[in-house]
Amino acid sequence: QVQLVESGGGLVQPGGSLRLSCAASSINFSIYVMGWYRQAPGKQRELVAAITRGGSTNYADSVKGRFTISRDNAQKTVYLQMNSLKFEDTAVYYCNLGGPGINAWGQGTQVTVSS
Repeated sequence: QVQLVESGGGLVQPGGSLRLSCAASSINFSIYVMGWYRQAPGKQRELVAAITRGGSTNYADSVKGRFTISRDNAQKTVYLQMNSLKFEDTAVYYCNLGGPGINAWGQGTQVTVSS
């Protein structure tokens, strides 16, 4: 079984920063696409950022230039550095791992941007 555990969420003021982490276990981590999704109240889950095993990245337009996704294959961990946070970034953030026959999700971590 693939297990994904997110951490790093919390309460932050507008303009502040947070770094989310997602640690994977029981998997050949390096070959899979990793992504961060988020779901805000009243909205559908949406892709925030993704990174391939080769390091190619994609970002939602709403976070481009503010968020950075990265991965450490030795540590089996994917990160999401979030800068210049806005109120509308408030959501539960989920880690995702995808590949042939695999689509795994973490439990989610709450990010709240509030003054």
